[in-house]
Amino acid sequence: MFDLYQSCTLCPRECNADRRKSVGYCGEGAALNVTRAALHMWEEPCISGVNGSGTVFFRGCNLKCIYCQNYAIAHNEGGKDISIDKFAAACLNLQHQGAHNINLVTPTHYIPHIIEGVKKARSKGLTIPVVYNTSGYEKAEAVALLKDTVDIFLTDFKYIKAETALKYSNAENYVEFAKDALREMVRIAPSPVFEDALMKKGVIVRVLLLPNHLIETKMIVKYLYETYKDNIYISLMNQYTPIKKHKAENLNRTVTDYEYKSLIDYAAHLGIKNAFIQEGETAKESFIPPFDLTGI
Repeated sequence: MFDLYQSCTLCPRECNADRRKSVGYCGEGAALNVTRAALHMWEEPCISGVNGSGTVFFRGCNLKCIYCQNYAIAHNEGGKDISIDKFAAACLNLQHQGAHNINLVTPTHYIPHIIEGVKKARSKGLTIPVVYNTSGYEKAEAVALLKDTVDIFLTDFKYIKAETALKYSNAENYVEFAKDALREMVRIAPSPVFEDALMKKGVIVRVLLLPNHLIETKMIVKYLYETYKDNIYISLMNQYTPIKKHKAENLNRTVTDYEYKSLIDYAAHLGIKNAFIQEGETAKESFIPPFDLTGI
């Protein structure tokens, strides 16, 4: 499994880096680097529940959007290299704290570690669901490797236009890969399963509304619903926070109430029932936890 880090093609970048000796496009080598493992209350209600989601934040990212909310760790700041045994212990500790699930955030470039680490944690008593929390920029073949590891896919669907993906994420092929990856996620978890209002298996697709991108976001929502109907949940998010000044000036503000209401109304018009919406003041940095090695 770990030979996948040699001439790495785990993600659509296919950078072919030998991550045992250097780093890939993700900025990471072959050591598992984690920045935080702690309870988190700010996921969708069926993920956070009452006690919180057991989030494990990995350093590095294969997408590196210019507006990333976790900009520091996506650009390889901080973190700590840990062993698979330490990762398994962190998962078990989160379960002991009452976490409803283990939520693996930005996990794509560590798939081999994740598969082995979850297997070890389960052999030692991990029973709660495992959530794969991703940007959506995945290869279907890599997602397929997770069929016995992941219970819930919590994936973004960021763009429906190649030019937007290129402009903000340097990933002109994002749309085709995101579509194929989502198809594989739904194949693995074809319908949502709940127990006491908590998701135990299924797919949630997050759609982050960017300022000045209402039309494209509506196109994404339309594609998702027409393709998957009620087999997935769609999470409509207005929490975009400009954490630094962008050269792309249309990203230097939060989303307006009008933009977000228009998106919600459009989803209702399509007939979407399996959806999450955000209420109150969500565009603020309190949604971004400190990456201070808590739980590591």
